[in-house]
Amino acid sequence: MDYKKVSRYVVLGILFFLPVTFLLFLYPATHNYTPLDIVNESVLDLQQFSSDSKEQVLLKDHITVLGFFGDNPLDKATAASNLKELVYDKFKGFKRFQIVIVMPTGTEEAVKKLKMEISSYEDLRFWHFIFGEPRDIQKAFLTLKSKTNLSENLDTDHVFIIDKDLNQRGRLDDRTDNELEKNKSVYGLDSYDCIEVAEIKNKMSEDMRILFTEYRQKRKGEFNSDTRRASDLKAETNIN
Repeated sequence: MDYKKVSRYVVLGILFFLPVTFLLFLYPATHNYTPLDIVNESVLDLQQFSSDSKEQVLLKDHITVLGFFGDNPLDKATAASNLKELVYDKFKGFKRFQIVIVMPTGTEEAVKKLKMEISSYEDLRFWHFIFGEPRDIQKAFLTLKSKTNLSENLDTDHVFIIDKDLNQRGRLDDRTDNELEKNKSVYGLDSYDCIEVAEIKNKMSEDMRILFTEYRQKRKGEFNSDTRRASDLKAETNIN
């Protein structure tokens, strides 16, 4: 018996079947995951704002990371850099993805400096800055669910995930396994702090991945799970 030839076939067999086995394990996971919760509905779209690209920027039919950088955008350089490196660079190749930052009119020149600081001559075509009056910025923000308010400068370090149907996405129950075991009170996650690298890297990045998976499955006709809403969690809490 030619043991060298047998060994070669065994190795080739392992190299062929190992990836197939791995994919079979992944297959159920991609069809039975928990969709990203709807934490708020009817987010206001942005028709009343102008963009730095002179094109109209809307939330409808896009998967959007929405932020507010206020009167002093250069003060948000750290938040912007974290957002670019940990979210934008990771998802900019996905269809209909965009980052939209709402700015007060009059900050256009400061925004140009911020873009130069974070871009490093890279492609920012899916990252939009839009400009409007303070009352319109407040109006847009008030349609979001948020535990934090805009500052006097109309800014916040928190960003929001908005889906294609103008629903705000997040986590209705963000308790850890340890907190669940101890039956701690339910608390959610409706926005993501760009200063907290761990939150953006571990939570927001994962939530974005889940949302893109949902839309990919919808396109393929494989999505058969209703996305949980705030009313659903309230009903479950009352039952328990």
